[in-house]
Amino acid sequence: MPIASPEQYSELIRSAKDNGYALPAINVTSSQTLNAALDGFAEAESDGIIQISLGTALYLSGNRVQDRVAGTLALAAYAHEVASRYPVTVALHTDHCPEEHLDDWVRPLLAHSAERVARGLDPLVQSHMWDGSAVPLDRNLDIAEELLELSRAAKTLLEIEVGVIGGEEDGIVGAIDEKLYSTVGDARATVGRLGTGENGEYLTALTFGNVHGVYKPGGVHLRPEILGEIQATIGAETGTDRPFNLVFHGGSGSSRDEIAAAVAHGTVKMNIDTDTQYAFTRSIAGHMMSRYDSVLKIDGEVGNKKHYDPRSWGKPAERAMALRVVEAAEQLGSAGRSL
Repeated sequence: MPIASPEQYSELIRSAKDNGYALPAINVTSSQTLNAALDGFAEAESDGIIQISLGTALYLSGNRVQDRVAGTLALAAYAHEVASRYPVTVALHTDHCPEEHLDDWVRPLLAHSAERVARGLDPLVQSHMWDGSAVPLDRNLDIAEELLELSRAAKTLLEIEVGVIGGEEDGIVGAIDEKLYSTVGDARATVGRLGTGENGEYLTALTFGNVHGVYKPGGVHLRPEILGEIQATIGAETGTDRPFNLVFHGGSGSSRDEIAAAVAHGTVKMNIDTDTQYAFTRSIAGHMMSRYDSVLKIDGEVGNKKHYDPRSWGKPAERAMALRVVEAAEQLGSAGRSL
């Protein structure tokens, strides 16, 4: 199937929430890692989400160009072509955009999508994340209201963050403090400003101790029960069952029980970056270290082209990453549930 239409994307979210699973959202950095993610989704028979980060968007445009919009649209065009050959449905998403980059990334992409929609076409990228964790909640929601209206016109979904994700991702740093835990008050303010879907569909990253990056088990104290408390309280106040479509950020190193608890409370999307990056690069490191004398031209020799050909280390690296995507789909319950 091709990349999800706006209607199909909404159905992916509804199906995940109604049937108690979450979609793996895999950050990619290249056509290689994109192919690895697609391979993993197909093997797991899982639908999923391909994510492009702030830094990756710049990287994909090339060192000389340095244009986030160009980099995003280039990968999106590639993804539309190759994904159409896979028996699963995927959506494309831009991840963690802070306020200072809205004008050089998300707003232009929303304008591009709105222009396509006006011509009867679907958007190339299906959703965007506004990361307002570094600004006060009122400012966060002011911008979220504006972007939600633009998203409706562009037929895309908006993802917001209410609370703070600790750690660092692509230069965006969150302190590890009490702000890692969203409150009922935060959620109530969000619904008061954005509604529960009547003003446009959106995803919400409520925080429950999440931290980006690498950490050992036990190094982060996750409290997924916070999600249940917020869903129940706001649900009772709005007459809506589990009003939030939740996103789990900073999930690397999380236990199966923590993941299952978050999904049970209405998490429909889980971001995965660190673990898949490691699987990809670990394979390459193994190849290089075990073949250093043929990859390199040392002691007057010429090396072995078969060993330094990028395809010789690229294919097993893609496979290693694909297997980690399969593992994620199994943990999140999306395996075998492709629409």
